[in-house]
Amino acid sequence: MPFSKYIKPNSLFLLLALLLTLSSARAGDIETAQRQWLAGQRPQAVATLEAALLKTPHELKLRFALGVMRMELGEPAAALTIFTALTQDFPDLADPFNNLAVLHAGMGELDLAQQALEQALALQPGHAQAQENLGDILLRQAHRAYQRAQASQTAPSSSLGLKLTQTQALLQTLKLSAQ
Repeated sequence: MPFSKYIKPNSLFLLLALLLTLSSARAGDIETAQRQWLAGQRPQAVATLEAALLKTPHELKLRFALGVMRMELGEPAAALTIFTALTQDFPDLADPFNNLAVLHAGMGELDLAQQALEQALALQPGHAQAQENLGDILLRQAHRAYQRAQASQTAPSSSLGLKLTQTQALLQTLKLSAQ
C-alpha cells in the first residue's frame, strides 16, 4: 500500500509548518530541515534532524518530523521504530498512533493498524485522518473476509461474488491494496 494514500501531497509541508508554529527550542532545526526537504535535499534534511536529536534526543517535534520524513523516503522500518517509541513516550497523543497505523497498513498488518487507529481515536475522537484511515482499513478487512468466505464455500454465492467485486472496485478506485 502506498504511503501517499495516508500522507497527502502537501501534508509534510503543512505538518512541518504546524510544528514550527508550536514553538520549540529546536524550531530552527525543523525550519532548516523543512527548507532542505522542499528543495529536494532530502538526505540533508534527515541529517539536520538527526543532528538536532543528538542534542535533544527526547524532543517530540524533531522525532515526529524525522518519522514522517522516513515514511516519505520509503523507510518503513526506521519510521516504525520512531513512531513506536513516540507512542510509548507520549501515549496521550493521537498522531503517532495514526502514523504507526499507516506503517502497519503498508506492511499488510491490518489488525495492528486497526488497533493503532482505535487508540488514536480513543485519544482524539475527532481526528479526521485517523477516521478516514480506519475506514480504509475496515474496507480492506471486509474484502479479506469476503475472500476467505469465498475460499471456504463449496458452492458459489452470487451475493458474496457481488460483495467481492464491489469491494475490489472500491479498493482500486481508492488506490488501496486489498492486502
